Amino acid sequence: MPKASPQDIEKYKARLPEILPTEKTPEAKKVRDKLFNDWDPNGNRKLSLAEVDLGIKYKNLHYVFRKPVIIRAFTAAKGVSNKKGSSDDYIDKSEFRVLCEYLLKYFELYNMFDEIDTSDDDRIEFEEFKSAAKLLKQWGIEIRNPRKVFDEIDTNGGGFILFDEFSEWAINKKLKMDNK
Repeated sequence: MPKASPQDIEKYKARLPEILPTEKTPEAKKVRDKLFNDWDPNGNRKLSLAEVDLGIKYKNLHYVFRKPVIIRAFTAAKGVSNKKGSSDDYIDKSEFRVLCEYLLKYFELYNMFDEIDTSDDDRIEFEEFKSAAKLLKQWGIEIRNPRKVFDEIDTNGGGFILFDEFSEWAINKKLKMDNK
């Protein structure tokens, strides 16, 4: 699937909080309830990863929310409620607001990752990481020893930084794209 253009991303970025509201207001809850019901085609009051993926496509956001974003957000949100009857394999209605929050967060992280990944191969090589020092500083962290930090992020030792590794590191470092 082709990636969204920077223009598409900017167009959707402004609308995403409206499409996936995370506020704890009656209005936002009403929008989320409708969205949850739309994404729950069999009416079992829980969403699988496949149903979330289809819901994203239904809202025509599949060019914006790449698979790694959806998977990471789903994984982070499932089981959050600890509510009796909830499952670690599904998102129930009480976890849906959190899923929306994680979708927005991982969307931002993926865009950061994508800016650093100039070769567009869904992994960050050391030279790309080193060249991104200025960007990283704008996002909230100064890198003094790029090799050391790169190796810390590359937790599987593969010689590349994958999105999962980058997003975990970026969350721990509290990086924000808005700091630009």
